[in-house]
Amino acid sequence: MKQLPIMQVLPDLRNILHTSKAAVLIAEPGAGKTTATPPAFLEEPWLAGKTILMLEPRRLAARSAAVYMAACLGEKVGQTVGYRMRGDTKVSGNTRIVVVTEGVLTRMLQSDPSLEEVGLVIFDEFHERSLHADLGLALVLESQAVLREDLRILIMSATLDGERVAALLDGAPVVDCPGRTYPVDTVYAPPGSQLPLEQAAAVAVKRALAEQPGDVLVFLPGEREIRRTGQILESGVLAPGTVVRPLYGQLPQAMQDAAVAASVHGERKIVLATSIAETSLTIEGVRTVVDTGLRRTQRFSPRTGMPRLTTVPVSKASADQRRGRAGRTAPGVCYRLWSQEEHARLPDDNVPEIREADLAQLALELALWGVPGPAALAWLDAPPAASYAQGVALLRQLGALDAGGAITPHGRRMAALGAHPRAAHMLLRAATLGAVPLACRLAALLQERDLFKGPAAQDSDLALRVEALLRFERSADTGGADPAALRAVQRESRHALAQLQAAPGDPVDSSLSGLLLSFAYPDRIGQKRGDGAFLLSGGRGAAMREDQPLARCSYIVAASVDDRAAQGKIMLAAELTEGQLLKHHADSITEELEVYWEQESESVKARRRRMFGSLVLKETTHERPSAEEAEKVLLTALAANGLEVLPWEKGTVQLRQRMKFMHSFRKDWPDVSDEALLKSLDSWLLPYLQGMRSFRDLQRVPLARALEGMLDWQGRQSLEQEAPTHITVPSGSRIPLDYGNPAAPVLAVRLQEMFGQVDTPRIGGGKVPVVLHLLSPARRPMQVTSDLASFWRSTYFEVKKDLKGRYPKHYWPEDPLQAAPTNRTKPYSKK
Repeated sequence: MKQLPIMQVLPDLRNILHTSKAAVLIAEPGAGKTTATPPAFLEEPWLAGKTILMLEPRRLAARSAAVYMAACLGEKVGQTVGYRMRGDTKVSGNTRIVVVTEGVLTRMLQSDPSLEEVGLVIFDEFHERSLHADLGLALVLESQAVLREDLRILIMSATLDGERVAALLDGAPVVDCPGRTYPVDTVYAPPGSQLPLEQAAAVAVKRALAEQPGDVLVFLPGEREIRRTGQILESGVLAPGTVVRPLYGQLPQAMQDAAVAASVHGERKIVLATSIAETSLTIEGVRTVVDTGLRRTQRFSPRTGMPRLTTVPVSKASADQRRGRAGRTAPGVCYRLWSQEEHARLPDDNVPEIREADLAQLALELALWGVPGPAALAWLDAPPAASYAQGVALLRQLGALDAGGAITPHGRRMAALGAHPRAAHMLLRAATLGAVPLACRLAALLQERDLFKGPAAQDSDLALRVEALLRFERSADTGGADPAALRAVQRESRHALAQLQAAPGDPVDSSLSGLLLSFAYPDRIGQKRGDGAFLLSGGRGAAMREDQPLARCSYIVAASVDDRAAQGKIMLAAELTEGQLLKHHADSITEELEVYWEQESESVKARRRRMFGSLVLKETTHERPSAEEAEKVLLTALAANGLEVLPWEKGTVQLRQRMKFMHSFRKDWPDVSDEALLKSLDSWLLPYLQGMRSFRDLQRVPLARALEGMLDWQGRQSLEQEAPTHITVPSGSRIPLDYGNPAAPVLAVRLQEMFGQVDTPRIGGGKVPVVLHLLSPARRPMQVTSDLASFWRSTYFEVKKDLKGRYPKHYWPEDPLQAAPTNRTKPYSKK
C-alpha cells in the first residue's frame, strides 16, 4: 500500500483503541482513511481473530474500497477483504474485513445483537448522517453497553463536529489527520437566469475543456439531469477522444467502473455524477470539477405523512467536498455555477436525514430491537417526535405493531424483508393472494423514477406502467418508456422476486394493482368527490386531471401525491373496486352512529355510517339518538350559537344581573358572564336538558332554576339579603333595583318618596351605595347621585326652584329631611 497521510496517525489510533472502546477520526480528503485504516487493525491483540465491519454509505464506494484493500493485500475481493450489500455479497470463511452498505448492518444487528464475531465497527463518511448510519450507531452503542464491553467503535469522517460525536461516545478521543490534496482554484460562474440547468452545465463543461487540462467531473442532482446533459454534450462538437461517462447509483456495474477508472492514453473523460462521487471515491485523472450546487433528497412532511423527492441546494460542507475532488491527484479548478453571494447563504451542513425522513422503517426497527421508543437509545440527533409518531401510527395500521407498540409476528416478517414497511406489508399480503410477481414489480416501480416521460407521464395510472414493464420484459420493447428506468425497475423487481422465491416468468394480473397498492397505502385510498378530486382515507384531499380515465373511478389508491399545494396532486394511482375494498379491508371498516347538529332545522339528528378511515362507505338515517348523545350535541350547538337562544325572561335576566353584582365584589361567587356560562354549560345547564333535542325545546328550560342551582342554600340567602330585588323607600313603596350595570345598581324613585331619608340606601351588606335616579313628578330623571345627604344639603334647593313652578300642585317642603314622604301629589293631612 502506498504511503498516505493517514499512516502518520495510525499508530496513535491503534494505541487509543488498545485501551479505549471508541475513537473519532477526522481525516481530510485524500488522507486514505477509508482504505488504509481497516487493515491497520488486523493484527491487534484485542481483535483476536474477530472481523471488522465498515459501514460505507454508498454501494459504489463500498465495492471500490473492498476491491482496493484486497488488491493492496495481493488478493481478490472475497478473501481477507469482502463486502456485503443487498443483492451482492463477496465474503468467505477467511474474510476479516467486511465492507457493508446501509441496511446490511441493521439486519446483522437484528439477527445477532451482540455481534459475537465482530471486534470493531467502523462508520465511514459519518458526516453524511444517513438514517441507517444514525440507527446503526444507536444500536451498536447499546450492544456495546449491554452485551459487548469489548466491542470497539470507530467513527470516521472528513467534515464532522468531532467533539459532539466524541461526547456521544462517552468522551472518546478525537484524532485529526491532514489530507493530501493539491490546491484547487474556485471559479464562481453563475449562468444566465433563463438557462436550463443541463445547458448551463454543458456550457461550463465546454469552458473547462478549453481552459483546463485533464478530465472533468460534473455534479448534477440526479439521473435525469445526467442523461440530458450527456445528450447536449454528445450532440455538440466534442474534440476527438473526449468521452462522456455517467455515474449514479443504479447504473450497471460495468458502466460505474468505466466512469471511475483512469482514462486510456490520449482520452479525455467527462464524468457526469450525482452526489455519489462526493466522498470515498478517487476518480483517476480528474483535474476539474463543475458543480451545479444541487442535490436530490427525500423530504418528509409530518403534516401529510407523504415523503417526496426534492432538489435542494448543497451545503457549504458538501460544496467543499465536491471542490476537493479536483485536487486529489494534482492541482485543479472548481467551477461553481452560483455566485459568491449565493455561496454565503448556503447552510453550513446538510440536514441529517433523521430529521427529514419518513420514520416508519426506523420505528419498525426499534420495535424489533425491543425498545419502547427512541428515548431508550443514544442519538446524535433524536428522531423528531411528530414524524416518529406518524411512523408508529402507520405501523399499527399495517398490523406491524400491537396497541401497546410491541412488534407483532406480522411486523417481524415485514422487518425481515428489509423493504419499506409499506412495501413489505404489500408483499406479504400479496403472497396470500398468489400475486407476488405483481407486488414485486409494483414495489420496484414505486421505488424507482417514473418510466414515462413527457406527455405520457401526465397519465397517473400505475397499471399502465406495469403493462409497459411487462412488455419490456417479454420483448425488450420500450414502447416510448425510459429504457434506463425500465432496466432499473426490472433489476429491482428481480431482486424482490428472488427474495420471495418467485420466478420472473410467473403470470401477472395487472388488474390487481389497485388492491395490492391499498395494502401498502391504506391511508391513501381515495373516494371520488367529482371533477377529478378525491378524499383520501387519511383525511386529506387530492386530485388529478379530470380528463384522466382514473378520475371517473369511484375508488382509487394514490401511491404518489405531490403535497406542495393545499390540495395534493395525484402523480401515480390505480383503481380499487368497492368490492375489493369491502372484502380485503373488512377488518378496518367500522360502524359508527354519528349524532350531529342540523343547522337548518336547529335540531339534533342522527345517522349510521359505515366508515373506512375518513371515507363514508354507506350512510343511513337513524331513528333517534340516545338522550345523552343528543344533550351533548345540543350543548355544543348552544356553545357555538351563544346564550341568546335560551329563554331569557325579565325575572331571569334580573336574577343573572344580581348574581353578576355579587361576583363583582365577592370573587368566591359564581361567574355568570357569557364566557363563563358557555364554558360550564355541562355543569349548570345540562341537568335541565333531559329529553331536549332542539333550540325550540330549549324554550322549556327553567332557566332561573338552573342559575339558582349554581348557589347553595347559604348563597341563595345571601343573594336575597345583599342583592335584593326591591328596596322599600320612606313612602312605603317597594321600588325595583336595576342591576343592568352590576358595578352600580340603580334605584329610580320619585323625589317626594325619599323625603326624610338622610343617607343613600346601601346593598351588598352595606358595602355598595345604590345610584339614585331621583325622578320628577312626571317620572323624568332630574338628578343622579350616590350621596343623598349632599343632595339634600345643596342641590335640592336648586331643583326645587326649577320644578316648583312646573309642578305647583306637588309638595316642595323647605326642609326635606323633616317632611313626610309621599307617593301622591301631596301627603295626607293630619287632622
